[in-house]
Amino acid sequence: MNTDDLISRLAADVPPVPRHAIGRRLTIGVVMGMLVSLFYVVTMMGVRPDLQIAVHGFAFWMKWAYTISLSFAAVVVTSQLARPDSDRMRWVWLVAIPVLLLASVGVWELVRTPRADWLAMWLGASWMVCPWRVLALAMPIFVGLLWSFRKLAPTRLRAAGAAAGLAAGAFAATVYCVHCPEVSAIFVLTWYSLGILLATTLGALLGPRLLRW
Repeated sequence: MNTDDLISRLAADVPPVPRHAIGRRLTIGVVMGMLVSLFYVVTMMGVRPDLQIAVHGFAFWMKWAYTISLSFAAVVVTSQLARPDSDRMRWVWLVAIPVLLLASVGVWELVRTPRADWLAMWLGASWMVCPWRVLALAMPIFVGLLWSFRKLAPTRLRAAGAAAGLAAGAFAATVYCVHCPEVSAIFVLTWYSLGILLATTLGALLGPRLLRW
């Protein structure tokens, strides 16, 4: 039997994969992880006491617009890398759009703020803990995505791990918004993004080990 005949016989009885199977699988993994992270924020860290007032302000929605848009861009890339035919990553550029938009808001803030206040605006009151909290909240979501990948077929394991870490970090930052009182775009761009970058790096390091199939 030649190779072509063997492949044809092996593929003869394989049922077709539903069109949106990967998206549904990743969604389940993300939602399971986010529920764990949200439970931790609510029970251990606490929801910011002025949340009902904050949701009517620009700063809160600025943070959510950044983290949610980055989350969905990361999921698009993750979905592409979950396939065995992921040689060309067509949608990676989407990740840059939320970053550039938030950076433009940050520049606008700096222009309107006296230079003497720039450092306080950049560091806020929680710059030392913010990235680590985002990283910690990303772990349940990353585990959920690892569960999703158990039924998928990534071939670029390091890139897939990085994309999963990016998605986990961005969704974790979205959850963290309900606790964090910081209002500066420069703060979010720096310290939220650092936490997301840490999760991305961890995913890249663990991807070749944990995503094998």
